[in-house]
Amino acid sequence: MTLTSELIRIDTTNRGSGDCRERPAAEYIAERLGEVGLEALLLECAPGRANVVARIPGSQPGLPALLLHGHLDVVPAEASDWTVPPFSGEVAGGVVWGRGALDMKSMDAMMLAVARAWQRDGRRPARDVVLAFTADEEDTGAYGAGWLVGHHPDLFEGCTEAIGESGGYSVHAGAPSGEAVRIYPVATAERGTAWLRLVARGRAGHGSLPNRENAVARLAAAVARIDAYTWPVRLTPTVRAALLGISEALAVRFDAPAPAKAATELGRASALVQATLANSANPTMLQAGYKLNVVPEEAVAYVDGRVLPGFEDEFRSTLDELTGPFVSWRPVHWASPLEAPCDAPIFATMRDALVAEDPEGHVVPYCMAGGTDAKSFARLGIACYGYTPLALPPGYDYQTMIHAADERVPVEALRFGTRVLDRFLLAVC
Repeated sequence: MTLTSELIRIDTTNRGSGDCRERPAAEYIAERLGEVGLEALLLECAPGRANVVARIPGSQPGLPALLLHGHLDVVPAEASDWTVPPFSGEVAGGVVWGRGALDMKSMDAMMLAVARAWQRDGRRPARDVVLAFTADEEDTGAYGAGWLVGHHPDLFEGCTEAIGESGGYSVHAGAPSGEAVRIYPVATAERGTAWLRLVARGRAGHGSLPNRENAVARLAAAVARIDAYTWPVRLTPTVRAALLGISEALAVRFDAPAPAKAATELGRASALVQATLANSANPTMLQAGYKLNVVPEEAVAYVDGRVLPGFEDEFRSTLDELTGPFVSWRPVHWASPLEAPCDAPIFATMRDALVAEDPEGHVVPYCMAGGTDAKSFARLGIACYGYTPLALPPGYDYQTMIHAADERVPVEALRFGTRVLDRFLLAVC
């Protein structure tokens, strides 16, 4: 609780385009590790943009290493929208309030708490555990995980698997029988990120004259086609396993030939799969013109695309068709999707650690709709999972609270998560 609260008080707002300063939080992390004798490397790729990496030696050097990563930056918070100041780290009513309480300074704190307890008690995991606290996850990762992977890959030598955000939190779903069911989704896949810049070109001219080569009109037509397009359902292995696991937990029949229909029958748990049944592309920004009575020769739009594992080619060809002959597009940021095996021993260990603390919980794999630093670490051949365990009370919606006003985390959820993380890390081998 204290570690989470103190990290929240360090304002690491990431406004994008390099506007962030994680160094104070990185120094805090390094100091807390140093207090118990763990050497931490503070790596700054630009002024203020700092990362921390530390390696805890395992008791069995022949085993592959495990990477445990969390980011230090947070999205902006408008104080007037909050019940409490967003960077107060206030603890009230058994809850820690503030930006980053869920995303993801609570996980950073749990990582710290476990590492510090091991050092104090003289315990060691079987495998080397590499701790990475990164900058810039809330933008492109260029100052954080992406930079570490590109410039310091040796720090992750021997790592074959990794855990980070986001998964292992409880989702309360009601079965048709009326029975309350707790589901813990563990991320074994992520959709890829395809942030696109669309450019339409045409003939500039006076706004009072007919113009069939109007760049604004061409762009508007392409954007409207993208918005109206219904992407085909594509059932990836992780999403199939999620649908099956959730259906079993809720005691409902899984209609494999109609996955979209099956997802709608999962009640509150449907949110875990709805966004990952297909690729997606959402127009988000428009730029054109400089004077009302002038037709510009160029108009620009931005689109937030998300891509399922195995369907990058389909995404590209579909965008070519939807933009048409008068609009070009290119990625301004592209991070490929990833998928790790959900039948691997490490998944079973994650499941066992959760069930040991909540015997009535149901652990299922799922695909994240968005993305994390895992995309960077996966470039090193590391199998990445989302596992930030939290036992949340009924009515507490983890996904809708991320990036929202009044972000908060129950103290008991942090204690649960720390126990689960400790149990998992000492058992995995």
